[in-house]
Amino acid sequence: MGGGIAQVLASSGRRVSLHDAAPGAVERGLETMSKSLERLVAKGADLDPEEVLGRVEPVEKLVPADLMLEAVVEDAAVKKDIFRSADGILPPEAILASNTSSIPIASLAAETGRPDKVIGMHFFNPVPVMALVEVVSTPQTSEETRAAVVGLAEELGKTPAEANDFPGFVSNRILLPFINEAVWALHDGVAEPDAIDTIAKLGFNHPLGPLALADLIGLDTCVAILEVLRDGLEDDRYEPCPLLREHVSAGRLGRKSGQGFYSYS
Repeated sequence: MGGGIAQVLASSGRRVSLHDAAPGAVERGLETMSKSLERLVAKGADLDPEEVLGRVEPVEKLVPADLMLEAVVEDAAVKKDIFRSADGILPPEAILASNTSSIPIASLAAETGRPDKVIGMHFFNPVPVMALVEVVSTPQTSEETRAAVVGLAEELGKTPAEANDFPGFVSNRILLPFINEAVWALHDGVAEPDAIDTIAKLGFNHPLGPLALADLIGLDTCVAILEVLRDGLEDDRYEPCPLLREHVSAGRLGRKSGQGFYSYS
């Protein structure tokens, strides 16, 4: 996600500093960006891949910028640590945004001295292709911050849709129970994965079935989002299916690990 966000920002003519604490993650991100740009050019996009990549600078730590857009693992403690660090490094007028798909933005804003400049900017995967950006404001987010992020999304060629700050926002409050119920159908032996996904694709006109989509999102991320929904909304109907937890415990996380509900080579 971070690499995809960096790509669309750099493609718009902006300079981007790309940081990831995990060894090799930035390099993998740049490689993925290069392949993505080549595919877009092959499809007729008016882009110069070398020029776009030239605007992306790998950095070993957070650096001053106009906007920090965090897209790390869906772990509240990790995100809060980044927001505390960014608050001390970025200039006072900078906006601190999160790509979180479920964690309340107010909990991140509380770690900073600028809650009026903290907002959610939730992109969808794959970022260069998907048009939606879910813009999530807290009661403390200023109108100036909200307007700046909505405007940025539009300048990137995206469609911003605004939501208030609740666990899961709109997208994942709807999506993750759907995915979880599909996993329950598999768990209960109602149908095999391919049949479940085929019914969703052809019956609901979805481009991707819920189990394949879960593999794309990452099964560990699905569990994390469901737990945020369960705890934040105090409702056990969001409890992850045992089969979903079993896959995660076994390291079968989906596409990123090579095995989830389907096998990937």
